[in-house]
Amino acid sequence: MPDWFADGEAYEHYVGRWSRRVGDLFLDWLSLPSGLRWVEVGCGTGALTESILKRANPGSVVGTEPSEGFLNIARERNRDKRAEFKSGDATSVPCEDAEADVLVAGLVLNFVPDKNAALQEMRRVLKPGGTVALYVWDYSGEMQLMRYFWNAVTELFPDGADHDEGRQFPICNPEPLEELFRDAKLQNVEVRAPDVPTVFADFDDYWSPFLRGQGPAGAYCVALSEDNRERLRLHLEHALPIESDGRIHLIARAWGVRGVVPA
Repeated sequence: MPDWFADGEAYEHYVGRWSRRVGDLFLDWLSLPSGLRWVEVGCGTGALTESILKRANPGSVVGTEPSEGFLNIARERNRDKRAEFKSGDATSVPCEDAEADVLVAGLVLNFVPDKNAALQEMRRVLKPGGTVALYVWDYSGEMQLMRYFWNAVTELFPDGADHDEGRQFPICNPEPLEELFRDAKLQNVEVRAPDVPTVFADFDDYWSPFLRGQGPAGAYCVALSEDNRERLRLHLEHALPIESDGRIHLIARAWGVRGVVPA
């Protein structure tokens, strides 16, 4: 996978501020008992870890993440003694067999090349009866800040469609997510779509995060020539629903899926 997410602060400005809100809705949906042992795969800057500590009252949380830049931010932001952060990825989780009651992953699965292997690795660290749950952006639908961007790219540039995250990540839809969990022999599989409002103060608040090169969209944006980037900026400024006070009201939808390891 390209190094799309190496700058934790830039990620926060891009989608971290919105993913935290989706994470809260995701945890409310799980509604699990207090005192459980949690593992979070791909903890990033620690936004979901922080929500787990505040909303789920866990006995412990182990956050795993391959990016040292993200791990450093996660450790700085989460000083709770119940939280521990380790280097690792979705197909090599640094935990013992049947160590955890719950394993979660937020906005990670689509970036994992071997998704079936990742699900089996997640199952490995869960005890029988444990819950595995994750969520991904609805790239092809109502993750609107990205959808507006890729629609504009596709209209302007012939090669744009090949880079569209909606096309790159077909797993980020309810049917393939449910199928993946059922193929992993998980039980009580459910899919849910949490939506959060994403209100930008003005066009610059929307546009400037793309200029920091985060994710496939940001990487595509900064790779454009200066002239083409200006064409894209003007196209988006015309296409977005900008209100009279300058604000832009969009929504960010994610698809959440959960399942239970057979007892």
